[in-house]
Amino acid sequence: MRRILTSAVAAFLLTVPLALNAQRYENGLADKTIALIGNEAIFLSQLEAEIQMMAAQGMGTDRNSRCTVLESMMVNKLFLNQARLDSLVVGEDNVELDLQQRVSNVLTQLGGEKQAEEYFKKPLHKLKEEWREMLREQSLIQQMQQNVMRDAGSATPAEVEKFYNESDESDLPIISTQYKLSQIVLYPDQNKAKLAAKERLLGFRERIIKGERFSTLATLYSEDPGSAIKGGELGLASKNIFWPQFSDAAMSLKEGQISQIVETPDGMHLIQMIKKDGEMFNARHILLKPKYTSEDRVKAFQKLDSLRRNILADSITFELAARLYSQDPKSVLSGGLMADENTGSTLFEKDLLKPADYAVIKGMEVGEISEPIESADNEGRSGNTIYKILKLEKIVPSHPATYKDDFVVIQNIADNKRQQDAIDNFIKEKQGITYIKLDDLFKQCNFEREGWIK
Repeated sequence: MRRILTSAVAAFLLTVPLALNAQRYENGLADKTIALIGNEAIFLSQLEAEIQMMAAQGMGTDRNSRCTVLESMMVNKLFLNQARLDSLVVGEDNVELDLQQRVSNVLTQLGGEKQAEEYFKKPLHKLKEEWREMLREQSLIQQMQQNVMRDAGSATPAEVEKFYNESDESDLPIISTQYKLSQIVLYPDQNKAKLAAKERLLGFRERIIKGERFSTLATLYSEDPGSAIKGGELGLASKNIFWPQFSDAAMSLKEGQISQIVETPDGMHLIQMIKKDGEMFNARHILLKPKYTSEDRVKAFQKLDSLRRNILADSITFELAARLYSQDPKSVLSGGLMADENTGSTLFEKDLLKPADYAVIKGMEVGEISEPIESADNEGRSGNTIYKILKLEKIVPSHPATYKDDFVVIQNIADNKRQQDAIDNFIKEKQGITYIKLDDLFKQCNFEREGWIK
């Protein structure tokens, strides 16, 4: 099955920024159009720029690679040409957001604005103009692709069943063992824990003001292992990679200045500014995460154990107890039933469960209720401490996907094939009615799709 070919330059500039090859054509060597797709031209310099990026990534850059990349570019130009004919409109706000992220990635990778300009041999404002236009084109291409896939529609249940019956079992996915769980959750006293962390950080701040080194205290006490070993130093990076609360506080500081206490989903921070460079900065920080006392744990465990005993004695159902006492806002309305935040599914594979949750349920029988455990929620990077009891509602053993038990999975596969077929048909149709001119240099390419050479 063919995959949708997208622009290589988009992927590479999103990750590791690499030197463009266009300057060689600015130094006296002739550039030329190597492909014309409708009104959209592809230049040799553009192809070589993408090939240079691939080379720096350790990818193959032989003649076949050039043919593959060129075909990807031509496919995109087909969509772009049709998008312009259909008068599709670019969302400029989204383009500017994408541009901001692109620039931030580049500056972070290269170490600042000056380094980026030296690397690309162009001023930053010129690079922004080029990338902005590239992002506009990407937006139009994506819109056109989405329109084609939307028009393909979704497979009906009858079509899904037909697709399933005609599919080879080896082409269907293996569904890993899945678990259906309910929970009753209690949070510790977060305010008290946060206050204790803030008081410790205020103490550190006072010590630093009196002459102690920020870096020493960060090494000794910070709970960010990645930066603690470097005296809390984060390294020069774009402000956009940090929590907004953190970057806003950091950017408001002068070099050498120390912040007040800053709270993010990761915990409590004390920040010292080292250097600012435009939208980038290098800072030190000390991170402390709220710590909950043994008293909090005992209190929560006692309440959960009491609820568990009442449920086992049939004094109250697990569902009602969850509705009345659980403090988890996402599951309380469903009587404690856990659901994936992204898909809404109530079935979880092992890897989607918190390690503490899986550790306890893997030895349970269906219908069994766990002893109280300490786990984490989904907030922040590592989650906040919570206490809970779990009920194992159902186990679905690992199995090849079936129409009866995994309809949604099969439907998604059928819809993806339907959409890919629509993409393939669009490309074939537009190849037939669009003016396409290919440079003789590339007419010997063994393209994946027919129809480029006329």
